Amino acid sequence: MKVMIVDDEKDVQFLFLQKFRREIKKGQIELHFAFSAEEALGYLEGKVSAHLVLILADINMPGMNGLELLKIIKETFPHLKVFMITAYGDENNYRMAMEYKADDYIEKPVKFDDLKNKILNL
Repeated sequence: MKVMIVDDEKDVQFLFLQKFRREIKKGQIELHFAFSAEEALGYLEGKVSAHLVLILADINMPGMNGLELLKIIKETFPHLKVFMITAYGDENNYRMAMEYKADDYIEKPVKFDDLKNKILNL
């Protein structure tokens, strides 16, 4: 299963690769990374979107934020699942994410065991 993580913090790549190393090794999951919403959209327009199942997007990013990205993805690629991730338990962000049809809303720190279960059961 192809999953794209969109976050402007580059250390997230190392963290996700560590936390999903077993699933990656077994071929259960393939992770791709974009470090901005704009970069993610570029990937989606290219070959990465083939067989992509899920996008995990941070809400707070410079430039286009995760909620704007979510809205575009759901309008352009409605088959993709999108989980929003945030460090801030902001009620307004939650409402916007649900309005834009987010498939899940996850607060940091991410509980990786729960996230693995959600992903592997899609």
